[in-house]
Amino acid sequence: MRVRVATTALGITAALLAVPACSTDTTDTKPGTATSARSGKPADAAQQAAPLASASLETRLLDQSDLGSGYLRKPERPTQHDDVTVIGCPALSELSGDAATGGGTLTFPRKAKTAFTYGGSSSEISEELYSDSANKLSEGIGRIFDAMTGCPTCQVVAGGIPIDMASQKLPAPRGLGDERWSQLLTFSTGGRSTVVKQTAIRDGSLLLVISGSPALVDRHLGKALAKATAVG
Repeated sequence: MRVRVATTALGITAALLAVPACSTDTTDTKPGTATSARSGKPADAAQQAAPLASASLETRLLDQSDLGSGYLRKPERPTQHDDVTVIGCPALSELSGDAATGGGTLTFPRKAKTAFTYGGSSSEISEELYSDSANKLSEGIGRIFDAMTGCPTCQVVAGGIPIDMASQKLPAPRGLGDERWSQLLTFSTGGRSTVVKQTAIRDGSLLLVISGSPALVDRHLGKALAKATAVG
């Protein structure tokens, strides 16, 4: 079976990043810091920020006018629950299993997402926005980044297709938001490989996750955060 690796890779990262939305309620749990970087902003102010509604998050997503020429929005696919199995990474397997069986009770109902292709090639970039209490967002995204970067190599079987995945923790970009995480993922199957960069930034009660071609993530991260956190 021929597989378009870029599309498959982003589909897998989207499935894996859905796991924090199924985390248990840990409002009183101290956020994990193994892969995060803090800006030093007062935690009290961040935790008191009211969550944003999904409709508000939608207006804060990047659009074609923000990105410039050469970008085409990808049509949103109908919601589906592909069978994703993780082999060789118990921590990540446990998280995906919890999500698949509904083991978690917390959901992030306030969310919005979009994705674009660039230049008619396989280069893609996706953006996801979530809003909830600071602690819930921090614990959820921190837990999955810890799990993914804690396993340098593993195998993911998505829809019956085995894909080798390698992960590498990256230095989080400084000076952005209250907490930051970043990693580089390499997906290989059928003799082809695709590299996906993921960077997540929590700013108060808002969580931004940018995934895609490393150059595109670096190019648009600051713009995405500025628009997502703009007042008014």
